[in-house]
Amino acid sequence: MFLSKEALFDIMEGNRRLTMSMIEAFPEEKLFHYTPVEKLRPFAEMVKEIMNIERGYMRGIALGEWEFQDSFTTLSTKEALVKACEDVREDTRKMWKNITEGKLEVVEKDPFFDPSQSHFARLQYALENEIHHRGQGFIYLRTLGIEPPEFFVR
Repeated sequence: MFLSKEALFDIMEGNRRLTMSMIEAFPEEKLFHYTPVEKLRPFAEMVKEIMNIERGYMRGIALGEWEFQDSFTTLSTKEALVKACEDVREDTRKMWKNITEGKLEVVEKDPFFDPSQSHFARLQYALENEIHHRGQGFIYLRTLGIEPPEFFVR
Protein backbone atom coordinates (compact mmCIF):
# COMPACT_ATOMS: atom_id res chain seq x y z
CA MET A 1 0.00 0.00 0.00
CA PHE A 2 1.44 3.35 -1.04
CA LEU A 3 -0.57 5.42 1.43
CA SER A 4 -0.79 4.47 5.08
CA LYS A 5 -4.14 4.15 6.79
CA GLU A 6 -3.36 7.27 8.85
CA ALA A 7 -2.30 9.29 5.81
CA LEU A 8 -5.48 8.34 3.95
CA PHE A 9 -7.60 9.38 6.90
CA ASP A 10 -5.73 12.70 7.22
CA ILE A 11 -6.57 13.41 3.57
CA MET A 12 -10.21 12.48 4.16
CA GLU A 13 -10.39 14.72 7.23
CA GLY A 14 -8.81 17.70 5.45
CA ASN A 15 -11.20 17.36 2.56
CA ARG A 16 -14.18 17.13 4.89
CA ARG A 17 -13.12 20.29 6.74
CA LEU A 18 -13.06 22.10 3.38
CA THR A 19 -16.47 20.69 2.44
CA MET A 20 -17.85 21.88 5.78
CA SER A 21 -16.46 25.36 5.06
CA MET A 22 -18.28 25.25 1.73
CA ILE A 23 -21.58 24.42 3.45
CA GLU A 24 -21.10 27.32 5.86
CA ALA A 25 -20.39 29.73 2.96
CA PHE A 26 -23.81 29.13 1.38
CA PRO A 27 -26.82 31.18 2.41
CA GLU A 28 -29.33 28.65 3.75
CA GLU A 29 -31.95 29.19 1.03
CA LYS A 30 -29.34 28.85 -1.74
CA LEU A 31 -27.79 25.78 -0.13
CA PHE A 32 -31.03 23.84 -0.57
CA HIS A 33 -32.58 25.41 -3.67
CA TYR A 34 -30.03 27.10 -5.94
CA THR A 35 -28.68 25.57 -9.14
CA PRO A 36 -26.95 27.57 -11.87
CA VAL A 37 -28.68 25.49 -14.56
CA GLU A 38 -31.79 23.34 -14.49
CA LYS A 39 -30.18 19.89 -14.78
CA LEU A 40 -27.96 20.30 -11.70
CA ARG A 41 -28.81 19.63 -8.06
CA PRO A 42 -28.55 22.05 -5.15
CA PHE A 43 -25.31 21.74 -3.18
CA ALA A 44 -27.17 20.35 -0.15
CA GLU A 45 -28.31 17.38 -2.27
CA MET A 46 -24.70 16.69 -3.26
CA VAL A 47 -23.65 16.82 0.40
CA LYS A 48 -26.38 14.32 1.26
CA GLU A 49 -24.99 12.00 -1.43
CA ILE A 50 -21.48 12.37 0.01
CA MET A 51 -22.78 11.38 3.44
CA ASN A 52 -24.78 8.42 2.12
CA ILE A 53 -21.73 7.06 0.31
CA GLU A 54 -19.50 7.55 3.34
CA ARG A 55 -21.96 5.85 5.66
CA GLY A 56 -22.58 2.96 3.24
CA TYR A 57 -18.90 2.31 2.56
CA MET A 58 -17.73 2.67 6.14
CA ARG A 59 -20.39 0.32 7.47
CA GLY A 60 -19.57 -2.16 4.71
CA ILE A 61 -15.81 -2.03 5.23
CA ALA A 62 -15.80 -1.89 9.03
CA LEU A 63 -18.85 -4.01 9.86
CA GLY A 64 -19.52 -6.07 6.73
CA GLU A 65 -22.99 -4.50 6.51
CA TRP A 66 -23.44 -3.56 2.88
CA GLU A 67 -26.56 -1.50 2.42
CA PHE A 68 -27.17 1.86 0.87
CA GLN A 69 -29.90 3.99 2.37
CA ASP A 70 -30.81 7.52 1.44
CA SER A 71 -30.84 8.58 5.08
CA PHE A 72 -30.88 12.34 4.73
CA THR A 73 -33.84 13.20 2.48
CA THR A 74 -35.70 15.09 5.20
CA LEU A 75 -32.86 17.47 6.06
CA SER A 76 -33.95 20.97 5.12
CA THR A 77 -31.91 23.39 7.23
CA LYS A 78 -28.23 24.25 7.23
CA GLU A 79 -28.04 23.47 10.94
CA ALA A 80 -29.47 19.96 10.41
CA LEU A 81 -27.18 19.33 7.43
CA VAL A 82 -24.08 20.39 9.36
CA LYS A 83 -25.12 18.23 12.34
CA ALA A 84 -25.69 15.22 10.08
CA CYS A 85 -22.26 15.71 8.48
CA GLU A 86 -20.66 15.86 11.90
CA ASP A 87 -22.51 12.73 13.05
CA VAL A 88 -21.55 10.72 9.96
CA ARG A 89 -17.91 11.73 10.30
CA GLU A 90 -17.91 10.90 14.02
CA ASP A 91 -19.26 7.43 13.18
CA THR A 92 -16.49 7.11 10.58
CA ARG A 93 -13.85 8.06 13.15
CA LYS A 94 -15.14 5.37 15.52
CA MET A 95 -15.23 2.68 12.82
CA TRP A 96 -11.84 3.74 11.43
CA LYS A 97 -10.13 2.55 14.60
CA ASN A 98 -11.11 -1.03 13.73
CA ILE A 99 -9.96 -0.94 10.10
CA THR A 100 -6.44 -2.20 9.40
CA GLU A 101 -4.24 -1.49 6.41
CA GLY A 102 -4.70 -5.15 5.48
CA LYS A 103 -8.47 -4.66 5.49
CA LEU A 104 -8.09 -1.72 3.09
CA GLU A 105 -6.36 -4.05 0.62
CA VAL A 106 -9.20 -6.61 0.66
CA VAL A 107 -10.98 -6.91 -2.69
CA GLU A 108 -14.63 -7.87 -2.65
CA LYS A 109 -17.89 -7.18 -4.40
CA ASP A 110 -20.38 -4.82 -2.85
CA PRO A 111 -23.98 -4.17 -3.87
CA PHE A 112 -23.28 -0.61 -5.03
CA PHE A 113 -20.88 -0.95 -7.96
CA ASP A 114 -19.31 -3.45 -10.32
CA PRO A 115 -16.66 -4.73 -10.62
CA SER A 116 -15.17 -5.94 -7.35
CA GLN A 117 -12.65 -3.52 -5.90
CA SER A 118 -10.49 -3.01 -2.84
CA HIS A 119 -11.78 -1.16 0.17
CA PHE A 120 -9.05 1.40 -0.44
CA ALA A 121 -10.41 1.94 -3.97
CA ARG A 122 -13.90 2.43 -2.53
CA LEU A 123 -12.69 5.11 -0.15
CA GLN A 124 -10.72 6.74 -2.96
CA TYR A 125 -13.91 6.85 -5.03
CA ALA A 126 -15.83 8.39 -2.11
CA LEU A 127 -13.12 11.02 -1.70
CA GLU A 128 -13.06 11.80 -5.43
CA ASN A 129 -16.86 12.09 -5.40
CA GLU A 130 -16.67 14.58 -2.53
CA ILE A 131 -13.99 16.62 -4.31
CA HIS A 132 -16.02 16.62 -7.53
CA HIS A 133 -19.17 17.89 -5.83
CA ARG A 134 -17.25 20.41 -3.78
CA GLY A 135 -15.84 21.77 -7.05
CA GLN A 136 -19.40 22.22 -8.26
CA GLY A 137 -20.14 24.05 -5.01
CA PHE A 138 -17.23 26.43 -5.70
CA ILE A 139 -18.82 27.34 -9.04
CA TYR A 140 -22.26 27.74 -7.44
CA LEU A 141 -20.85 30.17 -4.87
CA ARG A 142 -19.04 32.17 -7.53
CA THR A 143 -22.19 32.46 -9.65
CA LEU A 144 -23.93 33.77 -6.54
CA GLY A 145 -21.21 36.40 -6.13
CA ILE A 146 -19.85 34.71 -2.99
CA GLU A 147 -16.14 34.14 -2.55
CA PRO A 148 -15.63 30.42 -1.74
CA PRO A 149 -13.36 29.31 1.11
CA GLU A 150 -9.69 29.21 0.26
CA PHE A 151 -8.95 25.82 -1.24
CA PHE A 152 -5.68 25.31 0.58
CA VAL A 153 -7.15 25.93 4.05
CA ARG A 154 -8.18 22.58 5.43
